[in-house]
Order: sequence, then C-alpha cells, then structure tokens
Amino acid sequence: MSRNFAAAFLGAAAVLAMTAGLARADDDIESRVGVCAGCHGQSGAPTTAATPIIWGQQANYLYKELHDYHSGDRVNAIMSPLVKTFSLEDLRRVANYFAAKPWPARQGGPAAGSPPEKITMCRACHGQNFEGGAPAPRLAGLSYASMNSFADGHRTNNLDMPGFMRALSESERDAMARYLSGL
Repeated sequence: MSRNFAAAFLGAAAVLAMTAGLARADDDIESRVGVCAGCHGQSGAPTTAATPIIWGQQANYLYKELHDYHSGDRVNAIMSPLVKTFSLEDLRRVANYFAAKPWPARQGGPAAGSPPEKITMCRACHGQNFEGGAPAPRLAGLSYASMNSFADGHRTNNLDMPGFMRALSESERDAMARYLSGL
C-alpha cells in the first residue's frame, strides 16, 4: 500500500470517526480530539517522525496551524478535512487542550551534540533552548519535515520561515534538524 493511499485512507477514517463523534460530543473537546491520537500518539509521542508533536506545544502556534488548515492557507490530506469539522472557537479549545498536556518524554536516539553554527539565528524567536514561546513554536525534540517544506515552497503559511530556510543549504538544515530532534 502506498504512503499516499495509506494517508488518504487514514484521513478518511479519521473524518468519519470525527463526524460520528460530533453527534455524541458536541461540547466535549476531549472526546472530539480522540481521533488525533491515531497520528499524534496516545501519550503525545507521534506514530511517525514526520508527524509533529502537539502535546505541550505553544497554544498560539497550534491555533494558528489549525486555523490555517481550516481556512485553506495550509493543506494536508488528513488535517484539512478533519479540522474543517470544528468551529474556530472549538479550534481555540483544541489548541489549549493540547498545549496543557505535558511534552512527551524523549524516546532515545542520538543526543543533540554540539549545536550547528547557523542555529543561533533560530533562538531569536524559538528561545534559548528552542522550547518556543510567543510568537514561535517549540523546536526542541521535533523532526525536521517543516524545515524542508519551507525551503522548497510547499509550506507558505509563515512569512519569515521560507526565506530563512532557503538561505540555508540542505546540509545545514539537516545538521540543525538532527540537533533539534536530539534535544
């Protein structure tokens, strides 16, 4: 089964499950976000390295991303249809729900090592230890799919990041990503 077919199948199943749950749990965010665990993990540890950690992530960042999927400013075969089943008010509640969860414990793998030279530019927004805060999300412990998506123009829902990522070579982005995922 191809990855795209599997993603589309999981997305359709998630939408169906979410739609079925809407009638039972109109005001219960916790039961409505249960479907998120299929990709983002039962305990906050995603099922694949390409899936971002949302537990403990910044609420403002989560809301922005959910809003962008809802409005079509960001498109994903799984997230876009799922998020459109929520009102904007509920998206705020979803963002706050996941932001209040603890960041998942590190699951092993290589330690961060020495920080790459160009990563210092990221600290201005993402914090000294890359744990995020207004206006930027936590990077410590994340995979690096977004870096390349910004660099190659597939992700355009941020005005600054595409330029920053295009200014780096692929090997520089890779070194930064390996470092951040090891934090």
